[in-house]
Amino acid sequence: MFPETLVFALALFITGAILFLLIYYLIILSDLECDYLNAQECCSKLNFWSIPKLAAHGFLTFVLLIHGNWILCIVNLPMVVWLVYEQYRVPAGNIGIYDPAEIHNRGMVKKHLRDTMIGLGFYLIIFFVYLYCMIIALLKGDPIRRHEEEEIVTEF
Repeated sequence: MFPETLVFALALFITGAILFLLIYYLIILSDLECDYLNAQECCSKLNFWSIPKLAAHGFLTFVLLIHGNWILCIVNLPMVVWLVYEQYRVPAGNIGIYDPAEIHNRGMVKKHLRDTMIGLGFYLIIFFVYLYCMIIALLKGDPIRRHEEEEIVTEF
C-alpha cells in the first residue's frame, strides 16, 4: 500500500483543492446574486466543476478505504453520498446541478449558497483533521533512528 504520510498528504492536497473550488463557487454564486454575472455564464462555470469535485472526493474516500482508515472513510462517506445524490437528482431537461432557467426560481441561489457554505465548513474541518493525522503519521516515523542507543561523547 501507500505510506501513511503519503495518504494524508494526498488527502490534504485534494481537500485543499476542493476548498479552493468551493470558495470559487461562493464567489460565482454571490456574483450571480448581485447581478454581476448572467445565469448562463454562472451555471456553465459551476457545472463544469461539479463532476471533478465528486470524482476527487470519491477517489479520496476510496484511498482511505483501501488504506484501512475506516473512521475517516465513514466520515467522508456522507459527503460522497450527498454529491452523488445531487448529480442524480438533476431533472431530465436541466443542463446540470445549476440550471440557468431555474436558478432564480424559488430561492435556488440562496439554497446553493447555503449548500456551498455547509460544504465549505465540512471541508475546512476535515482539512484540519487530515493535517493532524499527517503530523501524527510523521511523528510515528523514525527519521533519526532513535532505536540506536549510541551515546555522543563530547569533550570539553
